[in-house]
Amino acid sequence: MERDPNRFWNPYIAGVALGLVLLSAFIVMGKGLGASGASLRAGVSVLNAVAPDHVASSPTLAKTLSDGSPMNNWLVFEVLGAILGGLAGAYTSGRLKLETLRGPGISVGVRIAMALTGGLLMGAAARLTRGCTSGQALTGGALLSVGSWAFMFSVFAGGYALAYAVRRAWR
Repeated sequence: MERDPNRFWNPYIAGVALGLVLLSAFIVMGKGLGASGASLRAGVSVLNAVAPDHVASSPTLAKTLSDGSPMNNWLVFEVLGAILGGLAGAYTSGRLKLETLRGPGISVGVRIAMALTGGLLMGAAARLTRGCTSGQALTGGALLSVGSWAFMFSVFAGGYALAYAVRRAWR
């Protein structure tokens, strides 16, 4: 599918807007941005509804219940805001529609399976590295954390290496 570059937001304007969001998070909440905490809390909420004894027996999972509902956390609202912001950005650039972007050599099912696999790998990596790419890159990078910078260089290197391996499916 052909993409019209004029229908995307200017990356410099979007970058400044993201920087202002990060700055306001530091000022208002006293913390930076991150998304993996929200997905953990959503997962614990679901797991607690199905297997509350398991959640109570795991210190890591039980810790999210210490404030009451795991969904009663600012990170959950941050992620909801990111979803709404993405919808607003797509709408204002005339790109809001339901579609699966893929190359001609790949089916919709395989594309969705690849996206889900990538999401699961990133979620597991976020737990191992104590932060997702948004938390590591934006918050850790803004705080000049050496570990965050090393993480992001690794993410980009891995992304470029994988892109080389799978680019034929997009042509």
